[in-house]
Amino acid sequence: MYVIGTAGHVDHGKSTLVKALTGIDPDRLKEEKAREMTIDLGFAWLTLPSGKEVSVVDVPGHERFIKNMLAGVGGLDAAMLVIAADEGPMPQTAEHLSILHLLGVDRGIVALTKTDMVDEEWLVLVEEEVRERIKGTTLAGAPIIPVSARTGQGLDVLLAALDTLLDATEQRPDKGRPRLPIDRVFTMPGFGTIVTGTLTEGTLRVGQEVEIVPSGLRSRVRGLQSHKHKVETIGPGNRVAVNLVGLEVEQLSRGMVVTLPGVLRATRRVDVHLNLLPDSPITIEQNDPLDFFSGAAETPAQITLLDTDRLEPGGTAWAQLRLRDEVAVGRGDRFIVRLASPSITVGGGDVIDPHPRRHKRFHDETLTALQTRQRGTPEELVTQALGSTAQDAKAVIEKSGLEREQAAAALRSLVENGEVMQLSGDEAALERNPSAAMLISTAAFRETMRRARTLLEHFHRQQPLRRGMSKEELRNRLSSVVQPRAFPHVIAAGAARGLLAEDATTVRLPDHRPTFSPA
Repeated sequence: MYVIGTAGHVDHGKSTLVKALTGIDPDRLKEEKAREMTIDLGFAWLTLPSGKEVSVVDVPGHERFIKNMLAGVGGLDAAMLVIAADEGPMPQTAEHLSILHLLGVDRGIVALTKTDMVDEEWLVLVEEEVRERIKGTTLAGAPIIPVSARTGQGLDVLLAALDTLLDATEQRPDKGRPRLPIDRVFTMPGFGTIVTGTLTEGTLRVGQEVEIVPSGLRSRVRGLQSHKHKVETIGPGNRVAVNLVGLEVEQLSRGMVVTLPGVLRATRRVDVHLNLLPDSPITIEQNDPLDFFSGAAETPAQITLLDTDRLEPGGTAWAQLRLRDEVAVGRGDRFIVRLASPSITVGGGDVIDPHPRRHKRFHDETLTALQTRQRGTPEELVTQALGSTAQDAKAVIEKSGLEREQAAAALRSLVENGEVMQLSGDEAALERNPSAAMLISTAAFRETMRRARTLLEHFHRQQPLRRGMSKEELRNRLSSVVQPRAFPHVIAAGAARGLLAEDATTVRLPDHRPTFSPA
């Protein structure tokens, strides 16, 4: 599943276009319908011609509701920048485009709406203006599709363009640490408290214990829904509604994060790499106040510039942001900074360290460490290269981009601290013969064993007289998470830990025995 977000100036037809594409009116509030203007986030979904399932986040375009817009644009796979053909790019078009650029949203389409209100000559001029406006941003070169939600003109072309765009978009990886930034909290009679958001970095399951960060509250997942369909599990890259046990609406708020216990720690200080927009109306100086936005969270902050006295428009700097309120962010998360007054976006960047110490300014060792962290520690780089499937160490080392000795040392460290399992080869294989050392992250191994045991439980219920499932059948069933070459090593590791039992041709649960009925 994919998540697409709208962007664009007020009254350029974002919500009308979403309704025309999906049949769902994203404006759910009484005030929105009365004013005919989007105030808060709206949500819809559709199935593209290819069969791809897509969630749509519709954002408000008015400058007074930019904070609501920012709460909805985290975790997007692509953006649909909506520009009215009769007006062309306007002030909030520019600000929304800057926000998408700062957040690194690099896949998108420009929907040129209200084309039924202009002639062909005017349309050509507006298209040229739009091309110029998106140059130098992450949406540079994005296709521009003229449409009319009123007449239906171009909607089929727009859907086909979205299909093509998402063909080149990778599914969000499952890193075993689910995070759901809450963008809406409400209650339903008979169900209780429900939160919604875009799930990243892991899978949620019914019955799972979860923690709400930064509040520290614990709960359990009573139910999961996606596009109004109940599901037992849901992976990253999906819009999801989570029914939480034992919590009241008043205890939760937008910006909190649903995750697993111990996965995420709240912070009031972050090291960042900050980019100031070229058209920023201000320079940033030491201790300047800013508003910080990341995920669905926002809080006032003060800045410590670590490598300069003054950050000019268009410049970059290493900085530490001191946050008034605790937020739940991780390394690599994107953020936006805005002025409180006048309310305007001025910059953004990457969170480099979510739990730093206080730093001395202009300290060479600190700046060197931040540069290393921005690229990633060797352990982080090889973990990313390993991903959620079993691979040999040679492939991981090549993908990491590190020197072989450095990557091997990082892998050895990860094996020693239990984050990675070595399934084959001896201790020296990582350095001497990495192609013989089969590796898998501990989180991925646990998930594979969970899937395997679920499959075997079902098989034993259906076939109680058979000793076990054939290895070939189980290998096919697990092909999405285990490569054929790694399958024997993963099963052997499961058997060694008492999670499975195997013989030459079959795999079973350890306590399964064929049982004959009296007949």
